[in-house]
Amino acid sequence: MLSLLSHPVFSRLFAAQVFALLGTGLLTVALGLLAFELAGSRAGAVLGTALTIKMLAYVGVSPIMQALSHHLPRRVVLVASDILRGFVALCLPFVTEIWQIYALIFALQAASATFTPVFQALLPDVLPEEADYTRGLALSRIAYEIENVASPLLAGLLLLFVSYNGLFVGTSLGFALSACLIMMTRLPASGGTRHARTFTDNLTRGIRIYMATPRLRGLLALTLLAAASSSFVFVNTVVVVRELFGGVEGDLALALATFGAGSMITALALPGLLDNRPDRPVMIWGGIGLACLSFIVAAGLAFGMSWPLFLMGYWLMGVFYSLVVTPAGRLLRRSAHAEDRPAIYAAQFALSHACYLVCYPFAGWSGVAFGLGVSLGLLAVIGAIACLAAMRFWPTATADAVVHNHADLPLDHPHLLEHGAEPHSHPVVIDDEHPVWPARG
Repeated sequence: MLSLLSHPVFSRLFAAQVFALLGTGLLTVALGLLAFELAGSRAGAVLGTALTIKMLAYVGVSPIMQALSHHLPRRVVLVASDILRGFVALCLPFVTEIWQIYALIFALQAASATFTPVFQALLPDVLPEEADYTRGLALSRIAYEIENVASPLLAGLLLLFVSYNGLFVGTSLGFALSACLIMMTRLPASGGTRHARTFTDNLTRGIRIYMATPRLRGLLALTLLAAASSSFVFVNTVVVVRELFGGVEGDLALALATFGAGSMITALALPGLLDNRPDRPVMIWGGIGLACLSFIVAAGLAFGMSWPLFLMGYWLMGVFYSLVVTPAGRLLRRSAHAEDRPAIYAAQFALSHACYLVCYPFAGWSGVAFGLGVSLGLLAVIGAIACLAAMRFWPTATADAVVHNHADLPLDHPHLLEHGAEPHSHPVVIDDEHPVWPARG
């Protein structure tokens, strides 16, 4: 896997991703300190609103920006997004009102909602071989986990020498380095043919392809499962550590790092696993494991468990979480033509964050209303239902028949072009070994 870091294009893009993620992590710490200075005891409410605005920007802005930037060069979109994020970060130290935080956070996250799907859709062109792409996805997953661990440590080190406003400068520097690396990189040409389409078609194309593809409907259900369990980790771990176990700040860092370590180790092992096994069983069994572990940890929180057992539960949850989320890019890559990848990645970006937009407040509200054990138990129920839905929506590769509704497919969807079928208003049954398609004409 590490041999990919010698790839001249991927290595620079990976470094750009790491710098941008480190900048984002510094922003998270600095934003919390800024909110406390402006709002005092209401800082939690300010941050909660800011996170909601972030998710709303991700869900609403990503498809719109993808449609608007459809014909623009990818380098222009990526660099412009980084420049805007860096500029917004430099504006935050001058904020004097809470509403200004909300406005700037929306602008910054709108830029991120533009950058991330384009960046993700670029990687299959950089790494056209599936084995290399799988390893690239694993490294990308590791980068996110490193950001969760390294950014707070880096922020703590910087705060020994500068005020929290200096962290905003560090955030801007991270985005600037990301932009410079992208500008220095020879990006591959966009695959496929660019078709002249209306704005409305470009806006809805990703969602239409996504919802017409069985494996992606299954992916959406699995994404809801992952969001349900991980939202408890990200929202309620601080309460679990401080109130149930009487821990200190270092214990909170240890708990979150344990979950992240499970995810990172699994991401390292996944490429070898996926070389020999299909995606579906790996992701489905990962989902089953994540739902089961959530139930077990929920019972432990409700009826009592030791600190080491709690950490072991978090580590295993991280393992199964990574099994679910890391291979997602492989499914997206197979489900669209090259020219449609930005649209389908934007659809996944928006839909996945819609899942978190639901699960984050539910995790917080249910934890306060019913207790932490019950909260995780309810989220585990949501996850279990989502896992069953994934198994229903995403048929096995060896199934005798798969039902496709061709009326929902764009005319140039891979299924229609590959098999020469016309769209129909009624479901068509396709036998995997002997496809039966209506003849053209």
